[in-house]
Amino acid sequence: MDEEERMFDWEGLRRVKHGWRFSLWQGQEFVQAFVQKDPLDGTQPCFSDQKKKTTNLEAYVRWFNRLCYLVATEICMPAKKKQRAQVIEFFIDVARECFNIGNFNSLMAIISGMNMSPVSRLKKTWGKAKTAKFFILEHQMDPTGNFYNYRTALRGAAHRSRTANSNRERIVIPFFSLLIKDIYFLNEGCANRLPNGHVNFEKFVELARQVGEFMTWKQVECPFEEDRAILHYLHTAPIFSEDGLYLASYESESPENQVEKDRWKALRSNVLGKT
Repeated sequence: MDEEERMFDWEGLRRVKHGWRFSLWQGQEFVQAFVQKDPLDGTQPCFSDQKKKTTNLEAYVRWFNRLCYLVATEICMPAKKKQRAQVIEFFIDVARECFNIGNFNSLMAIISGMNMSPVSRLKKTWGKAKTAKFFILEHQMDPTGNFYNYRTALRGAAHRSRTANSNRERIVIPFFSLLIKDIYFLNEGCANRLPNGHVNFEKFVELARQVGEFMTWKQVECPFEEDRAILHYLHTAPIFSEDGLYLASYESESPENQVEKDRWKALRSNVLGKT
């Protein structure tokens, strides 16, 4: 095994594949982020503008971003095209498992990482990888029609969760950013009182439904055994910055146009100190 292969942690990735873990955010902090100021004041939003303690909520957003960049880093890092293609196929399998167990948030993070420009431009690498399953998963998370395909899959997962006989089948982890967006626009776009002065019960019922459904999903006991080696890898593995990803991408597959050539030259100068 040469130096390049030793630097690439294949065993670490295999452990991740066999024990991919997810984290559930804390429900109480989710509610704190949208706490009522005056539920019957028609001129004020239902949720407070005051800054709340939402440490876990913010951590979950950071986790999504880290996973996205981790996927992109692992794909761009190997110098050999064959290894990059194998990493792509590996993460496609991980994404598929996320979909199968109902972990839509990690699924979207993986797809987002694979769709980052430094990764998507690696045409020779993608041409060597088996990608049929990826395009199916990408279709499931297509934003067209306000994420119609994803919302359909989420309803299916929610139904499975309600009728499940095991905790594994009860898992539902929604695409977190979209969940927050839905609740935010439901609150901001709907008045607390109707024009006739009556309470807008429809708004509050829908808010209660969405938050209540979330709380039900949160209470599911994780059926997977914790693997500290995997957790350590996920939280500590080095990730490239956007510039680092582009530089690694250009080093793997040469720039195709003048814009890319100029950027590559600038990155080599700024990051590596080369001209």
